[in-house]
Formats: sequence, C-alpha cells, structure tokens
Amino acid sequence: MANAWKREKPIRPIFLFCSATLFLIFFLFFLSFRPFQNPSLLNPNPIIQTHLNPNPIRGPIQPFNCDLCPQSHPVIANVVEGLQYPFLYSLADLGKLPEKPHKNIVRMLKGKPFRRPDISETIQEVLGRFRSAGKDNGLVVDVGGNVGIASFAAAVMGFRVFAFEPVLENLQRICDGIYLNRVRDLVTVFEAAASDRLGNITFHKLVGRLDNSAVSATGAKLAFKSNEEIAVQVRTVPLDDVIPEFEPVLVLKIDVQGWEYHVLKGAKKLLSRAASEAPYLIYEEDERLLEASNSSKVEIRKFLSSVGYRHCTQHGTDAHCTKEG
Repeated sequence: MANAWKREKPIRPIFLFCSATLFLIFFLFFLSFRPFQNPSLLNPNPIIQTHLNPNPIRGPIQPFNCDLCPQSHPVIANVVEGLQYPFLYSLADLGKLPEKPHKNIVRMLKGKPFRRPDISETIQEVLGRFRSAGKDNGLVVDVGGNVGIASFAAAVMGFRVFAFEPVLENLQRICDGIYLNRVRDLVTVFEAAASDRLGNITFHKLVGRLDNSAVSATGAKLAFKSNEEIAVQVRTVPLDDVIPEFEPVLVLKIDVQGWEYHVLKGAKKLLSRAASEAPYLIYEEDERLLEASNSSKVEIRKFLSSVGYRHCTQHGTDAHCTKEG
C-alpha cells in the first residue's frame, strides 16, 4: 500500500518559464489587435485610389463595399462560352424553380457553360482594338452594371472598371464575380443610378427580371407586364461628379432601360473631351424604352452632336458612337 501513493514531482522551472512566455505573447497580440475599419466608411467624402493611377479620386459617393454586403444565396455561377478572355458570373434571376429554371441553369446541368452575352463579346472586341493601337491605360465605365457581364469582360483583360448599379441583388452578384474572377483591384462598384443630378429617385425593380429594372415604371414592365414591380428609392449621381478630368476613359457603356439621355447629360464634361481623349460610346437606343422615360433617339443624337459625337452606327438595339469616323 505504501507504493500506491507516489510523491508528485515538483513543477520544473523551465515549464513555468515557457508558460509565462506564451501567455505574454498572446497578451501583447490581443492588446495590439484592432478590428479592420474601411476608411471609406468613416469619411463622408472618401478618396478613391484607383489600381494603376497614383492620383486619388475624391467624389461625392463611396464605393460599394463587398466585404460588408450580405452574401447572395444560392450562388449559381459558371464560365461564359466562346470568349477569347472567358470569365465567370453569378445569376441574379434564377427563373421559376423548380418548374422553369433560367436557361443558363439548364445549360449548366447539361455540363455546358453560360451562353455568351452579346455585350461581353462587344466589349472585348472594342478593347482589343484599343490594345492593338497601344491604348490600354484607361477606365471602362459600365453604367447599368447588372451582374457584371460587361465589367468582367473588361477586367479579365486587365482593364480597370467603374461600374454603376442601383439594385442590391445585382450588386451582390457583382461581388460574387469580383471574387470568382480575382479582379478586386480592377473593379470599383458604386451603388447608384447614374443620372444628370445628384440626389435620389424612385426606381422600379422587376421581380424575376432584375435586368429590366428601370427608373420608368412603364419601361420596367414594357416586355414583362405580368412580373411584380417593386418601387425603391435609389441614389443618383452624375458621372462627371465621380470621374475626374485627369482620368483617361476608353469606353463608356450605358444600358439603363430608357434613362440613357439623363446619363449622357450627367457626363457632358467627359463626352466633351478632345477626340483623342473622348471615350468610345456604347449605349442602348431602344425607342420604346426612351419614350417611356420621356426622351427620344433624336434628342440623344442632337445632344451627342453638340459635344462632338457625330459618327454613330447601329448594332442591334445598341448605338456605337465616336468623335472620329
């Protein structure tokens, strides 16, 4: 019985020394740790540092912070077919599940990539011509960013992008695409509708067809009369208030369901640049949508002519305009 109880060995000094050292290291680490705070959340008039330009941009609107954005779900994303520079994007409209899913979901279940959007191909063709001419230092401005099918087409080629999109569900998908395509340093997103004045406006979201959302309620439901419409307040900002005069802009793409005239008026300084510095302009020119927003093709062409854009060609429902033929 005497051997059943053993004397406990004394705690060695080396053990106490190691424990005290580890405790001190962890204590100093947590003492010095501070939660990350995005400077743009603290400054009401933030400075935007673009990817390759050392000059900061000061503007009236903060860039959208994907890190603070609620994660979209479910995330259904895939690569786009038939592009020289392929990219991935995430669907915002899933169709009517499970009876009638979106066509791209059906393609993905068959092992196929997403169908190539026309605007993605167009953007890469135009930027390819710029690059061949030795012009690859400049912004692509994507107004009506939707889920990023134009923005990512440019970003995966290495071009910087400013994207403007007022619908939260679409912004969530843009954030998905920024991560999936690894273009965080190239794409800056603004939660706003580009227009001709700074303020707020009623915007009409179309459930099930967010790509057809518009400022005009009539324009939003023009092709989808049975879809539910939700009116929300969104911020508006002129492009001239965000894009500084020293920033080169290669392409300005606008697809805003009839609100194009107001976007163009808010970019008058940008469009008034000399021919060698003025952006290549792509905008949707659908007469029915323009009429729903109380404007017209004639009014737009007259305005463009006044700032030097006199060479326009039609590509489906899009117009491509330059200052030089």
